[in-house]
Amino acid sequence: MTAHELGQFVTYCKKIQPQSQEDIQRFFEGVIGFPYDKELLLQAYLFLNIKHLFPLCSELLLFEKSPIADYTDLGKCDFVYLTSVDKLFIIETKFIDTEATGATERKRRNKHRNKVFEQVITLKSRFSQYWGIKQEQLECAVFTTDPEVNWRGNGVNVVTKSISIDNLEKWRINYMRNIYSNSK
Repeated sequence: MTAHELGQFVTYCKKIQPQSQEDIQRFFEGVIGFPYDKELLLQAYLFLNIKHLFPLCSELLLFEKSPIADYTDLGKCDFVYLTSVDKLFIIETKFIDTEATGATERKRRNKHRNKVFEQVITLKSRFSQYWGIKQEQLECAVFTTDPEVNWRGNGVNVVTKSISIDNLEKWRINYMRNIYSNSK
């Protein structure tokens, strides 16, 4: 990808994702206060801790948008970041219920693990084809509540990170406590 192609993509992103980083932060802080959706809570954690989890990420370009014009049937990206080294970083998130037990739940977890990797690899390929971006300029990652995925990214060039459901909830409570104590 040349600087021109990257510039075109960034311009496209700003058009379809006009919210500022501050607007998105306020949205995620609202999610933390009223966690009605576990996947959104996981995404809030990722957004608010991006520098700690993925240090190269510098600017959020897309959140829950299709990278290919209006073709949402081709898949939406959970997050697309511009990195400090002028690459694109695609991150797919998945809240995987690691606390449920039984054969059906094990099967469901495995399906979710496979699906999140399939999604991010497919999105990387579509980005490359549609935008003319070289594969080397696209990094991709998976962020879940399941540490079992951590080893799965090795053979497919996908960075993996996770947080336990328990630690996610502890973080949410502490974050709310900090917001509340700072507003006094």
